[in-house]
Amino acid sequence: MAAVPRITSRNARFQQWEALLSNRNKRQRSREFLVQGVRPINIAIEHGWPIQTLIFDSKRSLSRWAQELLRSVRVDQVAMAPELLAELGEKNAETPEIIAVMEIPEDDLGRVKVGPDFLGVVFDRPTSPGNIGSIIRSADAFGADGVIVTGHAADVYDPKSVRASTGSLFALPSVRVPSHREVVVWVEEQREQGCPVRIVGTDEHGEADVFDFDLTGPTLLLVGNETKGLSAAWRELCDHMVRIPMTGTASSLNAANASTAVLYEAARQRIVAARR
Repeated sequence: MAAVPRITSRNARFQQWEALLSNRNKRQRSREFLVQGVRPINIAIEHGWPIQTLIFDSKRSLSRWAQELLRSVRVDQVAMAPELLAELGEKNAETPEIIAVMEIPEDDLGRVKVGPDFLGVVFDRPTSPGNIGSIIRSADAFGADGVIVTGHAADVYDPKSVRASTGSLFALPSVRVPSHREVVVWVEEQREQGCPVRIVGTDEHGEADVFDFDLTGPTLLLVGNETKGLSAAWRELCDHMVRIPMTGTASSLNAANASTAVLYEAARQRIVAARR
């Protein structure tokens, strides 16, 4: 059995992985990103995500989980000095036992499956990767079929997004597209195939309170940019606009909280409808 390579200095390979933490262009060119944590890595394996490399602490006595992972996943493995692994772990409170180098899938809208109970989310030009990850997590929790990120936006595979999703990134198709145009073509294709997808925007001036609007049919929810809301192009394309009623002094919720509220209402309506 070949010896496992060891990295004890900031060599070229370490620097390549370190760049994946902060350099979006390098993530895109290499089609790789870093993942840490038992739950995210387990979910990624469960859903068949390709792992390129497993990097583990060269000096720590590894847990049963880590040992089994290294035994069962037949990919390139590297033993790394703990101080370097801590840097790849972004110097969190505890150095991770293992970091996985994952492959970024193609941004293909065909990954989002559409059917009679379709529920999807479009996040228009988000600036916060943490909000992207939070919306992916909520969409997964409430039974959505996919998340689409449009326009000039923060990156789905930014470490902040990956962490905020707590593994849901690997369970739910999350696709990046350049603009609303690609989504419109995709929606029209679904309609031509017999699935009447409605585009429903969220806005404080929407035509109806979200709990008075029927969200049980095939629905694509739109969430706007954190500061500017939905673009004019998206507003024109919406079939309907809904609002979240609020009684306090706040005039709006942040994007992740607003999307969670609407996704919960959609899930609630669908559960009620299924029980009838």
